[in-house]
Amino acid sequence: MRFVIITGLSGAGKSNTIRAFEDWGFFCVDNLPPKLVPTFAELCSRSDNNIENVAVGVDSRGGVFFDDFEQVLLEMRERKFKFDLLFLEAHDNVLVTRYKESRRKHPLATESRISVAMELEREKLEKIRAMADHIIDTSSLAVKELKEELEKIYLQDMPTSGMLINVVSFGYKYGIPMDADLLFDVRFLPNPFYDEHLRALTGNDKPVQDFVLHFEQTQAFVEKLMDLLEYTIPYYEEEGKAQLVVAIGCTGGQHRSVTLVNHIQELLQKNGHWVVIDHRDIRKHLSEGEK
Repeated sequence: MRFVIITGLSGAGKSNTIRAFEDWGFFCVDNLPPKLVPTFAELCSRSDNNIENVAVGVDSRGGVFFDDFEQVLLEMRERKFKFDLLFLEAHDNVLVTRYKESRRKHPLATESRISVAMELEREKLEKIRAMADHIIDTSSLAVKELKEELEKIYLQDMPTSGMLINVVSFGYKYGIPMDADLLFDVRFLPNPFYDEHLRALTGNDKPVQDFVLHFEQTQAFVEKLMDLLEYTIPYYEEEGKAQLVVAIGCTGGQHRSVTLVNHIQELLQKNGHWVVIDHRDIRKHLSEGEK
């Protein structure tokens, strides 16, 4: 099990770092009291769910509990527990600007100015910083650049499938998926509903797939759609997008859209993409048929 402890100065980018680890499939917990870290690590290692990658955020938001952090880390290393300590920092002027922009309060600025709170926090974290396996200065890093730095450290020896592509079939009569990034309407294709032998079947059945994919307009559409996806996917990945939702809709989400989603998944996977599918409305329509 890979266990990463994320800490550092408040405002240095721990929240964005946690999000990056979540995108990579890590099981993440933020603002965990230091004394609970060893117990949490043991629970994850003994879990029946085969948790392989874990990331926890520990910082001064823990208040009085945070004072135990150094001792907890020392005890974990004495027990030969394997973990990676990542420390994030930034220049004071950058941190002040970030706090002003976010209008959030520094966790140690109870009755003092933010500059005093930052100085106190640096003192508290001095020994923790010295123990870190990796230190990243985020002063000049945008979110995308921070993620790229993290990738260099944590994805070099970790299998990754790139951006997740979620291809969804749906029926327009049930509404458009709200999370769709790309939306395609295939109601222009010949409808298997009007063949009484196919009406009760779905796009998961071969007779329906043969019917839909048989037509020239279907083949032309698939070709153009694949050209569009293969052209745009690298740019979405370059922008740091973790998941792309491609929605394909027909009238009821039973025949045409299901067939196309299955076919597109097969083609994308052959090209090495990480693809999952969701037939959102297929069960809703089985009882009434596609109209």
